[in-house]
Amino acid sequence: MSPAAALVTGGAQGIGAAVGAALAAAGHPVVLLDRDPAVRETGHGLVADVTDADAVERAVAEAERTVGPLGVLVNAAGVLRTGTVLDAGHGDLADCLAVHAGGVWNTGRAAGRRMAGRGSGAIVTVASDAARTPRAAMGAYAASKAASVSLTRTLGLELAPHVRCNVVCPGATDTAMQRGLWADPSDPDGAGPVVAGAPERFRLGIPLGRIAEPADVAAAVAFLASDAARHITMQSLTVDGGASLGL
Repeated sequence: MSPAAALVTGGAQGIGAAVGAALAAAGHPVVLLDRDPAVRETGHGLVADVTDADAVERAVAEAERTVGPLGVLVNAAGVLRTGTVLDAGHGDLADCLAVHAGGVWNTGRAAGRRMAGRGSGAIVTVASDAARTPRAAMGAYAASKAASVSLTRTLGLELAPHVRCNVVCPGATDTAMQRGLWADPSDPDGAGPVVAGAPERFRLGIPLGRIAEPADVAAAVAFLASDAARHITMQSLTVDGGASLGL
């Protein structure tokens, strides 16, 4: 049987693009969805904002017209807002929740209904190790990622036994979002402080000695979306080089 068609949100760049490439390499017909019009340059690309439920519904319908019934959904759309809880902008939490929780809600409903009706499917949400490990100046991001984990697990319970729903929690990964936190995004050694850790910020280093490549995260997503993970649901797989000490 041929691999099922897949929809990947946040597919224009970073982890989402790597996930799309990994799934395509495994034989899945893939549609990438992003609010960035650049997604149109990547084969089957649809422009939509995951925070807009109606736009998501239309995009899922269009994806199925393009590549056939969806059997895989990957929620990789993400935004980053930094700042302490006391100093962050008034809209930062709402922005993060809208994408990370609202996006999973919207895609999960649109794709989940179709998968449940057909009796099979897999949903994987890309969250963050920050969902359970406190990170100074990342309260909005961390809280919203924790919400996405909880929502994905709830979907897994409600859509069982036919649709499996799991989470991948990356740590620091070499993407434009990560590099935006560096003093110089173009510095090839910019990841050094992340790998070393920052005791003054209560942040451990990375025992494996490097930050992840997007392909490292994509491999974990592809596994959870595959039949090799057919008896795994409502689980979180952390891909952070040991930065959260396996907790």
